[in-house]
Amino acid sequence: MDLCHVPATREKGWYLALMAPNVKGPNYAWLDPSRLYCHPQGLQDCVADLLQPFQGDAIDMVAGIDAMGFILGAAAAATLRKGFLAIRKAGHLCVQTVAQPYTDYSGREKVMEVRTDAISPGLRILLVDQWVETGGTMRAAIELVEQLGGVVAGVAAICIENSEGGKWIQERYKCSHCVPPRLQPRFDQHQ
Repeated sequence: MDLCHVPATREKGWYLALMAPNVKGPNYAWLDPSRLYCHPQGLQDCVADLLQPFQGDAIDMVAGIDAMGFILGAAAAATLRKGFLAIRKAGHLCVQTVAQPYTDYSGREKVMEVRTDAISPGLRILLVDQWVETGGTMRAAIELVEQLGGVVAGVAAICIENSEGGKWIQERYKCSHCVPPRLQPRFDQHQ
């Protein structure tokens, strides 16, 4: 799809066709949404679709998860006129942090951290990431927010797969993603 072309009819998720499939092998995610971010209308519609279920909800801050969640998270924060908090992989913040170990989608053990002075008790945080595949990364972010007394106001990602971890998150938190129900099985099977 041309990066300037905007379809005459824009159904929810039309911009998913902008994503590129993995050509580098099993150590990489199966789709790359970064091309979607290059398309001005695609990015705007993606963010609008992600935020639509939260209209009228109390959200105090948006937190994006390292690293691709920074793009959608910052765009969502700007749209909502809220502050943005980066939840980082360990070792990148030079201030006091709390840390949470997790296993990412590829099975690698990692640690995520967040600064201790950004989340006060009761602060309502919308967590944003590019993708929730196994749920490990998002669950670590949830645990960090809650450990500091924050409230997870919701979880938003381009896709939340129906994996065990994805289901765990969807059963416990208000969630939003961009994949239409008819396409969800294909995304769950990485087709």
